Amino acid sequence: MSEGASQVLEELRGEALILVPAMESPLPPAWPGARWIGSVDLEDLADCSRFELENHAGYERARLLVRASGAVRGFVDVPSPAGIVDRAVFEDALAALPPVPSFPPVVSAPHITVVVCTRDRTQQLRGALMTILALDYPRFDVVVVDNAPATRATEELVRQEFRDQRVRLVTEPVPGLSHARNTGLRHARGDLVAFTDDDVVVDRSWLREIAAAFEAVPGAACVTGLVPAGELRTPAQGYFDSKVSWSRSLVPQVYSLANPPAALAKFPFSPGAFGTGANFALRRQAALRLGGFDPALGVGTPTGGGEDIDMFTRVILEGHALVVQPAAIVWHRHRDGLEDLRVQARGYGNGLGAWMTKVMMDPRTARLALARSWGVGLEFLNRRPQPIQPALQGSPVHSSLEAQVSRLVWLQLLAVAFGPYKYLQSRRAAGS
Repeated sequence: MSEGASQVLEELRGEALILVPAMESPLPPAWPGARWIGSVDLEDLADCSRFELENHAGYERARLLVRASGAVRGFVDVPSPAGIVDRAVFEDALAALPPVPSFPPVVSAPHITVVVCTRDRTQQLRGALMTILALDYPRFDVVVVDNAPATRATEELVRQEFRDQRVRLVTEPVPGLSHARNTGLRHARGDLVAFTDDDVVVDRSWLREIAAAFEAVPGAACVTGLVPAGELRTPAQGYFDSKVSWSRSLVPQVYSLANPPAALAKFPFSPGAFGTGANFALRRQAALRLGGFDPALGVGTPTGGGEDIDMFTRVILEGHALVVQPAAIVWHRHRDGLEDLRVQARGYGNGLGAWMTKVMMDPRTARLALARSWGVGLEFLNRRPQPIQPALQGSPVHSSLEAQVSRLVWLQLLAVAFGPYKYLQSRRAAGS
C-alpha cells in the first residue's frame, strides 16, 4: 500500500467511533427483531461521522445507551446496516430524548464490598469478576459466596484465575440466596455493600455512581441501579425486556415514608418501582440492624425469589430512604429460551406470592397494606409487555411466542397463588 493510500485510510478511520457490545454474545441473533446493544458517551463523539459496531454480524439495528459525562440520557434505537450507525441518524434519535436529572459526582470514596453469590456457574462468574476487577473505583474488595456447591469448580476458578488481594472466597453450605447474601454481608469490610449476580457485566463506573447516590442522600440505606439487557438476540429475551421496569427507570428517585410518591398508590408495597437483586447496595450496619435477608425467601428455597423486594420494602418501612440511581449500571443477560422463561415466571410468581404472604402475616404491615388496597404487588405482575417487535407481526415465530406469552401470564398467576404455601414450607425448612 502506498504512503498516500495509507494516509487516506487513517483519515477515514479517524471519522468513525468504534463501539463495543455491552456483552459478548456466543451465539448469533435468532430473530429479525434482534438488537446490537452498547453505549456511547457524548463526550467521545468529537468529529466522528459514524459509529462502527464490533461483532455486529446478523444485527440490523442497535440499541445504544447514551450518556453525557457519565449521566444517563436514555436509550436510542437506530438502524445499523453492516454495523454502521450514521451520526446524523443518531443525533435525530438523540434529539427526541427528554432531559434527565442526575446526582452530582461523588467527592468521597467510602470503602465498598462487592458481594457476588454463585453456585456452580464458573463460566458466567469468570466474566462478571473480570469486569468487577476492572472498575475505576479506588477502594473496594470482592466477596465471592459459593452457595452449597456440588463441585469445587468455583473454588478452583477463584484460586487459580483471580489471585487478587481484593478477592475473597467464602462458602455458605446452606442453599438459598438469602443465606448466601447474609454470609456476604457478615464478611464485608466496607461500610457499603454492593450486591450483584454472576451473569452480569458491570459498568466501569458502577461503584462510583453508587457512592454518588449515597453521598447525595445521606439518609439512604439502599441504592438500586439500572439493569438493562446486555443481549437481545432471541424473542424470549425481547419479551422479558419489555416486561420488566427496572431496565427502563432512567430518572433518579428517592423513596421514603417521609415523602411518599403520589404516583405509587400502594407505596411502599411497590416492588416494580425499586429495582432488582442484580444491582443494589446497602449500608452494612443498617442491613445488619434489619436482620439481613429473610432466609425463607430467595432462589434456592421453596419460594424461589422475593428476598430483594422484601429487603427494599423493609428498608423504607424502617424509616430509611431508598435511592434509584440509573447511572449505576449492570448489564444483564436475560434468559434466551421459553423454557427458561417458564422457570423464571414460576420463580417470580412464587416469590411475589410468598412476599405478599409475609406482608399479611405481620399485623403492622398487613394494616398498612390493606389501607392501601388489596392486590399488593399484583400490578407489577400484570404489567402488559410492549409488543415483541413489529418486524415479527404475522410471522410464525411471532404468533407462536405470543401464544406462549399468554400462557406465561397464567403460569405466573398460578405461581402467586402457591406463594403462601411455598412461604410456609420455606419457613419450616429454615426453622423459623
